[in-house]
Amino acid sequence: MPSQHYHIHKDFRYNGVSFNTSDLVEIGYSLIKEGDAYEQPIGEFILDWLSPETTIKVHTSGSTGNPKPIAIKKQHMVNSALTTGAFLGLKNKNTALLCLPVNYIAGKMMLVRAMVIGLHLDIIQPQLNVFSATKKSYDFCAMTPPQLEASQTEIDKISKLLVGGGMVSESLKRSCAANKAWIYETYGMTETVTHIALKRINPNPTNVFKCFPKVTITTDERDCLIIQAPHVSDVSVLTNDVVQLVSKSEFQWVGRYDNIINSGGVKLSPEHIEHKLLPLIAVPFFIAGVADPVLGEKLVLIIEGSVPPQKLLEKIKKAAMLDKFEVPKKVYALPQFVRTSNGKLQRSKTLSLISK
Repeated sequence: MPSQHYHIHKDFRYNGVSFNTSDLVEIGYSLIKEGDAYEQPIGEFILDWLSPETTIKVHTSGSTGNPKPIAIKKQHMVNSALTTGAFLGLKNKNTALLCLPVNYIAGKMMLVRAMVIGLHLDIIQPQLNVFSATKKSYDFCAMTPPQLEASQTEIDKISKLLVGGGMVSESLKRSCAANKAWIYETYGMTETVTHIALKRINPNPTNVFKCFPKVTITTDERDCLIIQAPHVSDVSVLTNDVVQLVSKSEFQWVGRYDNIINSGGVKLSPEHIEHKLLPLIAVPFFIAGVADPVLGEKLVLIIEGSVPPQKLLEKIKKAAMLDKFEVPKKVYALPQFVRTSNGKLQRSKTLSLISK
């Protein structure tokens, strides 16, 4: 199949204006030279997309380590855009909103989808409450969980919404249950050109991700997901995500293998424990392991904010929602967590802030 990365759909609109390829090149230069800080990466991406190069250099999110540059084929980005468009039933002239930073793959792919499918794309400065910057309604949008949380009172202005870049809490799912918008949690990464699986979180949330056509999944000896998705990657993608396979195309996400805590010989998944604690803790939090001379690692809870740690620990023990080995040995409170520029929690860097 010939590369389509030069092709800009005739119905593509950028903030209401139609551009041919030459016009877009000028827009790219203009955004780099004169645009606001959030617009400069958009200009750089437009010029990269219209260049004769067949790949785009992107950076991983950095949520589990330092961001690293990787090269992604433009054709794979086109394939990803068309796959998402087909699944969601997106058509040319549908309206879309870009409210994510274009420094990372999720924002870049919103631009690609618009250019390839022929969407009418509006672009706003990334912020938590999306609708403080626009009063319009849209057929399609992608957000992070914090953006959905802050914007949920007006989320019905979006017909089809993708949510990714972090865990969607059970409380947020419940609050979205009555929304008219079709809201999907995504699973994917930079190496798979964003998502390769989705799960609908409203009106009845499910814990099962369903893969797109052409995606094959297996697991390794650690129960970590292996992805074969030839339309977006030339090689199999070995992840550190522990999953439970439901079928050849469906899985439940359990947690990150590199987050597993070995406490006295008992292996504990922080994400599994966090899921249990969600109804009990109103502030951002996470479970981690710290070095212990007896247990090897002891389980601790880190919260963001001024909740009294000892009172919270007593509340957890009284609630009796955790198994014996899942109860934190100690609770630490930090004024602020360390996050990446696109809002993802950096567990190890945040953990380094506590005084053990």
